[in-house]
Amino acid sequence: MPVQPIRLFGDPVLTTPAGLVTTFDKDLRNLVSDLIETMHEAPGAGLAAPQIGVSLQVFVWDIDEGDGHLINPTLDLSEELQEGEEGCLSFPGLVYETPRAFRAVAKGFNMHGEPVTIEGTELLARVLQHETDHLNGIVFIDRLLTSERKLAMADIRNSEWFGEATALGNSPIIKFSPHSTKGLAI
Repeated sequence: MPVQPIRLFGDPVLTTPAGLVTTFDKDLRNLVSDLIETMHEAPGAGLAAPQIGVSLQVFVWDIDEGDGHLINPTLDLSEELQEGEEGCLSFPGLVYETPRAFRAVAKGFNMHGEPVTIEGTELLARVLQHETDHLNGIVFIDRLLTSERKLAMADIRNSEWFGEATALGNSPIIKFSPHSTKGLAI
């Protein structure tokens, strides 16, 4: 399957909630394959369908614990938090300390429509949360503290890639996470 271009912050598809997958067919399997190939090429630890312009609830990951994909996910998050650096393929070259739950349990489906449950801590938990946020139209800078978000926006405005996205008429939209941030984001 072909590598797809990754949408950059400012593209409206990144801040629009994705639709539920209702048909588990060859097109869906091709989408998962495209996501995996694009993620590996980038390279990245995860990639959500909206990041390649497809507004469906599908994401893939590839980290030390192994690779996988999840469709129509729901999350159950631990109260325990972790701090750590986080970046995003839609924000090339930018990394910020981002609070996340230490443990995540994600339930959804595989590409064949079979129910699956993925449990992870640390990096896998972070990836599950990050990619699920993408499916809800949330980008990782939305999870930053207000002061950090201001710094991130300044970095974004000064980035070469943002100037290109703005020239194409894509202005950024900041949203707030629909998930509890445990008081760490506003």
